[in-house]
Amino acid sequence: GCFDEFNRINIEVLSVVAQQILSILSALAASLTRFYFEGFEINLVWSCGIFITMNPGYAGRTELPDNLKSMFRPIAMVVPDSTLIAEIILFGEGFGNCKILAKKVYTLYSLAVQQLSRQDHYDFGLRALTSLLRYAGRKRRVQPDMSDEEVLLLSMRDMNIAKLTSVDVPLFNAIVQDLFPNVELPTIDYGKLRDTIEQEIRDMGLQSTPFTLTKVIQLYETKNSRHSTMIVGCTGSGKTTSWRILQASLSSLCRAGEP
Repeated sequence: GCFDEFNRINIEVLSVVAQQILSILSALAASLTRFYFEGFEINLVWSCGIFITMNPGYAGRTELPDNLKSMFRPIAMVVPDSTLIAEIILFGEGFGNCKILAKKVYTLYSLAVQQLSRQDHYDFGLRALTSLLRYAGRKRRVQPDMSDEEVLLLSMRDMNIAKLTSVDVPLFNAIVQDLFPNVELPTIDYGKLRDTIEQEIRDMGLQSTPFTLTKVIQLYETKNSRHSTMIVGCTGSGKTTSWRILQASLSSLCRAGEP
């Protein structure tokens, strides 16, 4: 069992709890299957464990007695320094001005959490931030002529725009513009991929529109940056069509010997 905020219990109650916990731990140490607890003989499961959480330093908290402290193995938890982690990853990926760029990326994700709508599929935490920076590192090696800020902007677009709702896209772009005011988002020439996508759309008897092209290319970039991808949308919005177009396009490029 896990007892949350354990140090909020009064000291008088803690003394009683300490004796109860001691009786359980003593029975476990003796490898007993049954033992007496509060006057009753009960079964003891050998795999049982006792865990507590506590937040020291807050008002209304009680210092744990020494006899109770000795029964538990302390594990300290701290909030990770996301900015420092981002800086180290950027440095490892070969970026310059890592401290400044790390602060901007962290600020972007912090503002996204505060200002964008609440969606179940949104993730702007540390895991998403590190994934973005790893992807930016791969992007930087593919596009060595781009500046570091341009690579980051491009990576932010590839990693985030496709999952945002139509209402949140302008807000996200505004945040990016505020953080990188003098940087233009580079345009990537998808060349043969775009031409192949348009050809596959025509072969399927469909009409090629800018929206369809954008969504298929976004799916392509998302597949390159994620281990797995989920396509979410209303019925008839083109989810199945999008991945089938991309599948056919990549198969055609593979048969033609294109990378």
